Parts: sequence; structure tokens; C-alpha cells
Amino acid sequence: MANPKPNIASVDPVWERIKHDAETAVADEPLIGGFVHATILHHPSLGRALSYRMAAKLSSNEMSMMVVREVVDDAYADDPSLVNAARADLLAIYERDPACHRLLQPILYFKGYQAVQAYRVAHYLWVQKKYDLAYFVQMRVSEIFGVDIHPAARIGKGIMIDHAHSVVIGETAVVGDNVSMLHSVTLGGTGKEEEDRHPKIGDGVLIGAGAKVLGNITIGHCSRIAAGSVVLDSVPACKTVAGIPARIVGEAGCDQPAISMNHMLGPWDE
Repeated sequence: MANPKPNIASVDPVWERIKHDAETAVADEPLIGGFVHATILHHPSLGRALSYRMAAKLSSNEMSMMVVREVVDDAYADDPSLVNAARADLLAIYERDPACHRLLQPILYFKGYQAVQAYRVAHYLWVQKKYDLAYFVQMRVSEIFGVDIHPAARIGKGIMIDHAHSVVIGETAVVGDNVSMLHSVTLGGTGKEEEDRHPKIGDGVLIGAGAKVLGNITIGHCSRIAAGSVVLDSVPACKTVAGIPARIVGEAGCDQPAISMNHMLGPWDE
């Protein structure tokens, strides 16, 4: 009896590319063969590989790798949008980060990507009212990756957090789709109020290194926040802001700042 034809609709081209990258990496550097096989090649899908990677990074004496992996696998099984978002984040990094040459790299090495995927599981747990488990994941992400994202924050897909050191995103923050930010970004509050108190970031926004966006303000879609800025007021769509406190210095300069990753102030900003 002939073997049945594969279900073409079930083939994940992103996962196939990742496996090819992994095989190439092992051929080029056999010393990492065990690591790459355990993390990528032993798994049948992107979701299973990610659950293994998260469990390996977030487990501790307080919660075993087996338990962490079970939590992630259950989340992925119940909400397939988590893996879809992980796939979109992976492609975003590959397209925007000049240091990313293979789809394999963020899964293995980039803590910004790994931290965001762990946040997504924590947010799922938060929505399921498993608050303490969500807080545990947040704690481990902060300890391991230096990224502190409250599990109640709402973050879209196609997200790139480059370098990802000392990033803080508060409880009532909202981040749209296709947003890029660099290290030391804070989306924080301005006081001790307990209600809606954090920024709302539109789609396609680029946030430069060290920028602080504070309070319940809106950053319009496809805007740019220059590195080191302190933003205390809402920003219209498609504008560039810079300074302490930040002010509008010109247009965004392109249709998709988060994709172009152009941080330079041009003649339109003078």
C-alpha cells in the first residue's frame, strides 16, 4: 500500500525553514549538535520547540522543567493564536534586525524574542485567572532575561524587542501590532493610581533605546520616539518626537518606521 500523501495544508513553511537552518548549523558546528537537536530537531512543530525552550530557560528549583513545559503546552493547545503570534514575531525579527541571518537565531539566542513568548503564555494564564502562575512566569522572565512585562499588559503580534535589556511594560499598557523597540524602554505609569495608567502604543510604532513613555497617553500609529526621550503627552500618528520632555520634531519620515528601523532624524525633523 502506497504511503498517503502529506497534508499540504498542515505544512508550516516557517518551521521547515527553521529545521533547515538547524541542520545547517549542526553541519557547520558539530559542537552545538546536542543543543540544536534538543531544542529544535527533536520536535515536530514550532510550538513544541518553543515550549521546550521556555521550559529550559524558566525552570528552577522552585518549578521543574517538566511542569513549566506542561503549562506552556497546555496554553498552546488551548489557544493556537499564541503560536501564530510567535511565528509573526519571529518573522518580524528576521526582517528588521540586521544581526538576524537565520530564523533559527531568535529561538536559540535572542532573549527579546524568548521573553515576549514567555510573556504571551503569562498573559494567557492571566486571562484564565491563574494569577499566581502568571506572576511566577513574569518573575522568571525578569530574572532570566532582564525584561519585566506585567502579564495583564496587552501586546500585539509582529513585535521586535531588540537587545531587550531593562525593558519594562506596565500592567495597563497596550502595544499594537508590528511595533519595534530597543533596550531600556519603559512603558510606565506616573504615580500610585491603580486604574488605567499606562501608555497605549499604536501599530507600527518605533521606540528608540532608553525612551520612557509614561502615563495613560496614546502614541499614534506609525510614529517614532527618539532614543532617550521622555514622553509625557499623547503623540499624533505618523510623527517623530524627541527630547526631555519629548516634543514633536517632524513627520515620521516613512510609512512604516517600525519596519524600516530608521532612527536618524532627517531634514523633515529640523
